[in-house]
Amino acid sequence: MARTMEDQTVEQLGGPSSVLARQRRDHAEMDRLMDRYGTLADGEERERVLVEVVQLVFSHAFAEETVLWPVVRRSVADGEDLTSRVEEEHQQINDLVADIERLSPGSPEREEKVERVFALIRQDIRDEEDLLLPRLQGALDAVRLRRLGTAWEAVRRSAPTHPHPIVPRRPPGNALLAVPLSLYDRIRDGLGLGFPSAAAKRVLAGLVGLLVSGAIAAMVRQRR
Repeated sequence: MARTMEDQTVEQLGGPSSVLARQRRDHAEMDRLMDRYGTLADGEERERVLVEVVQLVFSHAFAEETVLWPVVRRSVADGEDLTSRVEEEHQQINDLVADIERLSPGSPEREEKVERVFALIRQDIRDEEDLLLPRLQGALDAVRLRRLGTAWEAVRRSAPTHPHPIVPRRPPGNALLAVPLSLYDRIRDGLGLGFPSAAAKRVLAGLVGLLVSGAIAAMVRQRR
């Protein structure tokens, strides 16, 4: 019977560079940050921690959808159903975080959405570690898990770090839009604009509009 990722050693997961070990490390950091957020009073530190949660969750999920879930669909008998379930959770998280970014810190509505998104993230972690990833572990040997981990990590480090409603959940659309959206997000992160003001959003939106238009034109040309 497939075992949850939670109670396996790093060696059982295929070694520290295995995609399973990398996934579990990210999940543990998400849990740590969400717990940290809950201990803090309203203020800059609490907002900084929330931004860290968002950046990690979105880069992590993008790498899953681009690199990992296609392999699950090819390698696992019910991979389509398993990945569809997780993709739906990712979409719900995307929509909630987009709402959070529009609301004022400390507002009751915003805090309610933060609680909901944290609950969804924790449910997503359990679905992945208890259901989906054990099935992948049963289909791939340790060498392939390590190779997949290297590819997953490379994408994660260059992925978008905030919600974008225009991004599809599956390749090739998400991969083609990744470059302009990642650039937009990382400029925003580099300037310390985790949840930017309306004026800053307008400036950055102009930049990303140009970049996304170019990416969409490339998608159209590719389909011809």
